[in-house]
Amino acid sequence: MGFLDFIREKPKGRIKELPPEVREVVEELKKVKDPETELNIVDEGLVYGITVEGKNVMVWLFLARSTPECHFCQAIAMNVQKRIIKDIVNVLRDKGFSSVKVYNEIGLLLEEWREKDEKNAAF
Repeated sequence: MGFLDFIREKPKGRIKELPPEVREVVEELKKVKDPETELNIVDEGLVYGITVEGKNVMVWLFLARSTPECHFCQAIAMNVQKRIIKDIVNVLRDKGFSSVKVYNEIGLLLEEWREKDEKNAAF
């Protein structure tokens, strides 16, 4: 058994029936992997909230982890979080959503992407 194999062996529980648009987002978010563990962020338990309103989606993440009092370790954790957030936006943008907002566990907006901003930036 490898160091992180115990994480991969989590029992798969059945979630209450989700609305189809939320289920679609959950399936897309399963494509996003935590670069440290190679688990998808849904099965890893990082996603704890999703709101879908038409082509707009909001995702809440639980990113609070115990990071040692080491500036190097904290820098690595920040880079991992940035990568996860970037991948979330890319996956949902590619699925056809026109607005993606990603929040942390205390409701702080971490990233916002809107299709109209991207069109305006491409002069």
